[in-house]
Amino acid sequence: MSDASIDPRIQELRERKATAHLGGGEDKIARQHARGRMTARERLQLLLDKGTFREIDVFVTHNVTEFGLAEQKILGDGVVTGYGTINGRLVYVYSQDFTVFGGSVSRAHARKICKVMEMAMKNGAPVIGLNDSGGARIQEGVHSLAGYAEIFYRNVIASGVVPQISVIMGPCAGGAVYSPAITDFVIMVKETSHMFVTGPDVIKAVTHEDVTFEELGGASVHASKSGVAHFAAENEEDALFLVQHLVDYLPGNNMQDPPLQPSNDDPLREAPELDSIIPDNPNKPYDMKEVIRHIVDEGQFLEVHEHWAQNIIVGFARLGGRSVGIVAQQPTVLAGVLDVEASQKGARFVRFCDAFNVPLVVFEDVPGFMPGITQEHGGIIRQGAKLLYAFCEATVPKLTVIVRKAYGGAYCVMNPRHIGADLVFAWPSAEIAVMGPEGAVNVIFRREIADADDPAARKAELVEDYRQRFANPYVAAAAGFIDNVIEPRETRPHLINALEMLQNKRDSLPPKKHGNIPL
Repeated sequence: MSDASIDPRIQELRERKATAHLGGGEDKIARQHARGRMTARERLQLLLDKGTFREIDVFVTHNVTEFGLAEQKILGDGVVTGYGTINGRLVYVYSQDFTVFGGSVSRAHARKICKVMEMAMKNGAPVIGLNDSGGARIQEGVHSLAGYAEIFYRNVIASGVVPQISVIMGPCAGGAVYSPAITDFVIMVKETSHMFVTGPDVIKAVTHEDVTFEELGGASVHASKSGVAHFAAENEEDALFLVQHLVDYLPGNNMQDPPLQPSNDDPLREAPELDSIIPDNPNKPYDMKEVIRHIVDEGQFLEVHEHWAQNIIVGFARLGGRSVGIVAQQPTVLAGVLDVEASQKGARFVRFCDAFNVPLVVFEDVPGFMPGITQEHGGIIRQGAKLLYAFCEATVPKLTVIVRKAYGGAYCVMNPRHIGADLVFAWPSAEIAVMGPEGAVNVIFRREIADADDPAARKAELVEDYRQRFANPYVAAAAGFIDNVIEPRETRPHLINALEMLQNKRDSLPPKKHGNIPL
């Protein structure tokens, strides 16, 4: 059929859509590319399965007639919204268009985002936001602020109902930062994305500090210092790949289980390398990530918050094809102690996994909480209580493997039997006690050591005796606090078998509006 025979109304529709697809125009698209950034639609094409994106509200425009905006109505009003699939699974998306008014948020723009979020909640699918915005549209005044507040409200209502993922692909400043901060995961792009409440100019005027955009709110800063960003991607393509990878581990909503993926990794596979990974010297570090990789399916581990609070490790993996959330100490960083930031990091991750039915697997080697004035004044009591609260509150299957040290209050916090762990395994190298042998001997036998003819020799004898009598897994196993002492090589088959046993676990908390976690 020739174009001449096409219904004029269809021709008009095509022309309108073509105009909408150009956003702010070819010149602004060229400028966006020159900055090393893709357009809103290009990002969606790369994120979603080919040909699955369906746009909604393509013809929406703002309603402002003042400040010269009456003649500047652009279809879509600076955000592309709709739905599609990632690896065949439904997701809802919005992608802000920096070529249209700098991606600034108007009331109409905000309502489009709110509509997508409401659809995601009603239909039980993740919502993914690609953020690239100059902030509130100043010309709309309070109406723009109202739009932001409506987005924040829906972020909160959707929290724990559907997974929410924010990708920062350009500027994100002022009030705009609070929507990503409420979502479950924040992915930033190095060099091209920034997040801050107040920019460098304001900071210089108020505090007289000189700081660049990157130093203030770049991806590396938020991934390593503030903990705002869960992932720092090398480029936009890498960021979108991370979204795809992350979604694969997650259910569509809080009523579903995570997707089960067939694995070619033998569920009965043993890992002989683990039998010798723990050093003879209990104070010598080793890499817990190596332990994890030897155990999980095909050695694949998606670490979350890799560069922040590195003394604790959190992330996703699979065991026997089942998605699991892993929480582990890292002995190579601060000996794996729990401090303020590690407690926050662990608690947030545990609560996410519990909200979305992801079983938890803990690899424990914790010498205790970080001592010191800075930690005490920084609220280690309150922060450590968050991690304790999160594990106590979680009703998903919970497994713990005590790899080496499990001392004092930190033992109580790291998912022992007493706070709801379904099964606790220990390696023969496990040391479970109120404190380390040397510290305990110094307290219990202080006078005896001081009065000995050879204090050093006597202390060494007492330390060894204490280690043999208390700092081993068999005392706790005899009390039923540990379900089994296993060879390290057997850890993978034991965990997979436990997850299969627990797949129909039913547990619930007393009826209440919500608890009061010590925020």
